Amino acid sequence: MASKPGGMVRLPPSPSMIASEGHGHAISKAHIRASENGVVSIGCLHMGSLQKIDHIVVLMLENRSFDSLLGTLYPKSDSFEGLTGNEQNPDASGTPVVVWNSPGTDETTMRIPNPDPGELWTDINMQLFGNSVPAPGQRPSMDGFVQNYLAQQQLNPQQTYDPKSVMHYFAPAQVPVLSQLAQKFAVCDHWFASAPCQTWPNRWFVHAATADGHENNDPPHFPDVPTIFNRLEQAGIDSWKIYFHDIAQAHTLLQLFLLGSHFHSYRQFQADCQTGQLPAYSFIEPQYFADFGHPENDQHPPSVVTLGEQLIADVYNCLRASRVWRKTLLIITYDEHGGCYDHMAPSAAAPPEPPVAGQTFAFDRYGVRVPTVIVSPYVAPGTIFGKSSTVPFDHTAIIETVRKRAWASRAVSASLMPKRPDLDSVLTLPLPTSARSD
Repeated sequence: MASKPGGMVRLPPSPSMIASEGHGHAISKAHIRASENGVVSIGCLHMGSLQKIDHIVVLMLENRSFDSLLGTLYPKSDSFEGLTGNEQNPDASGTPVVVWNSPGTDETTMRIPNPDPGELWTDINMQLFGNSVPAPGQRPSMDGFVQNYLAQQQLNPQQTYDPKSVMHYFAPAQVPVLSQLAQKFAVCDHWFASAPCQTWPNRWFVHAATADGHENNDPPHFPDVPTIFNRLEQAGIDSWKIYFHDIAQAHTLLQLFLLGSHFHSYRQFQADCQTGQLPAYSFIEPQYFADFGHPENDQHPPSVVTLGEQLIADVYNCLRASRVWRKTLLIITYDEHGGCYDHMAPSAAAPPEPPVAGQTFAFDRYGVRVPTVIVSPYVAPGTIFGKSSTVPFDHTAIIETVRKRAWASRAVSASLMPKRPDLDSVLTLPLPTSARSD
């Protein structure tokens, strides 16, 4: 599959930060710290500008860890939990394999890791703990990524597994769209997949705050659980759409499958932005499979990461050119890490419901950290957040943000989940930034 030609968008320059006491919600200096390199770190903010947002848009891509895409966005510091360059994992003989970068943007480089790492629940356990059956309460050592990657050779003997592949990271210049959006708006360096599981369980969490007890994609499951969209419908709020390319994985949720009139092609998203008819809540799914001349752009290894960059750029540019931009919040995130290395150990989590008989996993641990970027004219450039949250950010923070927004407050009167953090405090600017020129 050949890469599309270059032509990456030029993102606008950083605007000046608005924090004047003359505007409604002044921002306390105790809540925001600006470092010498312009990074803004958020502490414990209580009130943001979420009620000024009329359109929440989520783009969820596939199978990349935070370190693999944004680990060198900024130098590692107290404000940013990035890579030092010394992180390592042992191979089968105990020889250290250090994190590394292959420069350039040729197709071979932008497909790393290739072949695809292991993604099953047992694979992820081995990546985190060094064995597939961790002891209760065991803390992840994050040292089994290389050995688990090499173990895939037994399942796919025709493939060649280079132990270095899974320890690779991309530099900001190789993923300029995601990196520039993260720098000119906000990045969460403490956002975790909702569970140490495959794609479907984590995508169920972003819609329903549960995986209904299923830790893997297979055997196929179709959970009959309420979603945030069902709660919106029950409250008489039908201003939502799920936009997709080839297939919509959200269709695997039975109660959501029945609301088929809300599913639309990605071209409809582009048209809705152009006409200013964007709904209150939009969820975008990428192209998962190559078909009829359309290569996958989900960034799932070994897909070409550049194609996902082009999708991110198109989503941003469509919103930026729309008349609804000044009241929009865009969330770019990834369903799970897909076996790509990350150095930060996930913590324990509150299970979404009591386990049932025969359930393999109690869902009492978060998954691996994934890239998450928050874009809005109410976000101060250079914002980094997540570290100070008492409850870690995960995909359910999206549900909580939709719920907290005024037009949805009555939609989740019976909460889908325990209390989770939301994104209100990231929207620190009391007024939207002025128009930005490219």
